[in-house]
Amino acid sequence: MKKAGILNRHLAGALAELGHGDGVLVCDAGMPIPDGPRVVDLAFRAGVPSFAEVVDGLLDELVVEGATAAEEVREANPAAAGLLAGRFRALSYVPHEELKELSAGARLVVRTGEARPYANVLLRCGVFF
Repeated sequence: MKKAGILNRHLAGALAELGHGDGVLVCDAGMPIPDGPRVVDLAFRAGVPSFAEVVDGLLDELVVEGATAAEEVREANPAAAGLLAGRFRALSYVPHEELKELSAGARLVVRTGEARPYANVLLRCGVFF
């Protein structure tokens, strides 16, 4: 058994399969999950695990070259907006409906237990070299 890093075997395996340019949607408990991408549902109960915990855990494991969030997050969820702005230099915003459309092209969806609106981000994987 691993003693550090991501212990969830489904998530660890899915992350190992990602390549340059692949999309990873990290979403709250209310985001519609598109058909197609692999889904790792971490939600245990409302708020557990939090969006911040999952984003930070993924950033420990992934190289991210870009991120996209819903523009509505800035007004509807300032805490999530601040977290995203602080974590991603290459952060872009699109309308929430467009984020849902873009998420259909993600290779992986990681569902958190977050119960605040618009706590969603689409990550674009980079390379470590």
